[in-house]
Amino acid sequence: GCGGGILSESMAKKQAASVLGIDLADKSIKVAKLHALEAGVKNLRYQAIAAEDLAAAQPAAFDVITCMEMLEHVPDPASIVHAAAQALKPGGVAVFSTINRNAKAWALAIVAAEYVLGLVPRGTHHYDKLVRPSELAAWARSAGLVLNASRGVEYNPLTRRVRLSANTDINYMLAFAKPA
Repeated sequence: GCGGGILSESMAKKQAASVLGIDLADKSIKVAKLHALEAGVKNLRYQAIAAEDLAAAQPAAFDVITCMEMLEHVPDPASIVHAAAQALKPGGVAVFSTINRNAKAWALAIVAAEYVLGLVPRGTHHYDKLVRPSELAAWARSAGLVLNASRGVEYNPLTRRVRLSANTDINYMLAFAKPA
């Protein structure tokens, strides 16, 4: 789910590696391709393909896989985690970010962010689709991945700054390695 390619493009600009951004939405792919063309980014490709299909076509092909703020929007997040593990090279790293499923996350990530502050459109998130860190870790373990790191992602609406923290109550990131 590369969306408009913000992370993909940033990674391609910062690294000397090739980057592939995928998404099922053709519109997102077109926007991302246009922006990359305008920015002159050369080591970046986009493809409209499901994660599961990419993993089947290119098993053990990627050094790093990121799945940011997507798991809470798909019908089967465990399938995405398994696809990432399948596509990851031995020794590779997969990083997932999502929103925790608890009362605090509901109050701040849904009620406050969508309905009070208007940071994201209303109805973007649904409580029942949010993912607890324990669920994500279990899916990853089942796919053969090992947890490397866990960090919270905190947003301050007054300063409009984001920072990493130890608090995984709302937004969080988990990084996993595929054993060599």
